[in-house]
Amino acid sequence: MLILVTGGAASGKSEHAERLLCERAACSRLYLATMQPFGAVAQARIARHRALRAGKGFDTVERPLGLAGLTLPHQYDGILLEDLGNLLANELFAPEGAKDAAFGSILAGIAHLQDCCETLVIVSNEIFADGLPYAPETVGYAAQLGRLHTVLAGRADAVYESVCGILLPVKGEHTV
Repeated sequence: MLILVTGGAASGKSEHAERLLCERAACSRLYLATMQPFGAVAQARIARHRALRAGKGFDTVERPLGLAGLTLPHQYDGILLEDLGNLLANELFAPEGAKDAAFGSILAGIAHLQDCCETLVIVSNEIFADGLPYAPETVGYAAQLGRLHTVLAGRADAVYESVCGILLPVKGEHTV
């Protein structure tokens, strides 16, 4: 099963995604973190996410890019990928990232993760509504993230959007 959970910053999407995965993956759960801990703000977000999932039975792997080459210790009931936006930024802009091949690299990595679990929940940011002018690199990033959302939503069994802490079904399962 593939589930996509989107939402704005601090909308509760990560907590919803954890709950959705915990409901479906009874035994072995993996939290796959993509954020690189650059600076105090990133470190605080990482600490907050660790605290949120404490006691929920997650193994944690930190992998900022190259998901197709990830070797896991065993098959998991469920994997939570946190988050697609960070992964794309890492693949596009990190020196060791896939650069122009980021889109295909990410889709290959997600296909690999699906082979490693029964349920994959992907968290991603909705960044498309502010209407502000951005630098060309940021516009390109947003376009690729939008393409990833479109492809993944098409493949997903369920899609949700977290709005103001409320989880709204967009596709698939309509009861939460």
